[in-house]
Amino acid sequence: MSLVKQVGMLFAKKWIGGVTVQDVVSQAKRSNDSGEKVIINYLGEDYFDKSRIKQSVATYSRLLSQMKNEGIAGDIAVKPTQLGLSIGYELFLSNYMKVVELAGKSHMFVWMDMEDHMFVDDSIRAYLTALKSHRNVGICIQSKLMRSLWDIKRIVKSGGKIRLVKGAYPARKGISYFDKAEVDRNYIKCMEYLFKNSEEFMLATHDDRMIEMALKLRKKSKAVVLFGMLRGIRGSLARKLALDGERMYIYIPFGPEWLEYSVRRLKEMEHSTLIIRSIISD
Repeated sequence: MSLVKQVGMLFAKKWIGGVTVQDVVSQAKRSNDSGEKVIINYLGEDYFDKSRIKQSVATYSRLLSQMKNEGIAGDIAVKPTQLGLSIGYELFLSNYMKVVELAGKSHMFVWMDMEDHMFVDDSIRAYLTALKSHRNVGICIQSKLMRSLWDIKRIVKSGGKIRLVKGAYPARKGISYFDKAEVDRNYIKCMEYLFKNSEEFMLATHDDRMIEMALKLRKKSKAVVLFGMLRGIRGSLARKLALDGERMYIYIPFGPEWLEYSVRRLKEMEHSTLIIRSIISD
């Protein structure tokens, strides 16, 4: 490992679960011990090399086996382009279904992460296909995208499960909201719809205002609400929510591509501020 990577890992290890399956399972145990469940993601995306795609599927298989063997309470998350969507839809669908079926045998849940806007249609298409025969699946929707409320309505009507985030990918004119206030407003619209129309969903946010609003909305709703946060970001708040009896999930990425992930997160102003704070606090 180069000196740059060695120094980078000293900082990144607070929000990355390590490089190997055993690394991340050990971190997941710590979260479980604090009353938090986990969502584990093997880092990697936009693959055109079929051997890397095959290796990702194999890694998820090992991860699921290890989680089951060690009694980890939590889910996994996959990225469409990690499973072949950059090459073609059919390759992606085949690999996605393999992971979903493997997870089903271990009684585990699979979240599909959402990537750049150009992959949204095929990602939702594959998700709705899996949902017809598997109930252990959910999908991430980004409030940064203008289309997201329409997508949520379609998915909820099909019986799907949403994980609502603000969005980590670059904005596009006419497709995405650019202003933070607009992204927040759309998040609130999507959240309000979920409270009224969905039986169970996850709100993945570090935003105090969104969390406070969610806790108020839940008093008038019968929906089961899960909360999600990134590992190492606002850890004390996550632990407090868990201690208060909330269903708290910590998203833990791992793998050799941790540097690329960290750089992308740091480019997001909101996340970079939180990450910098996390380095010197919880």
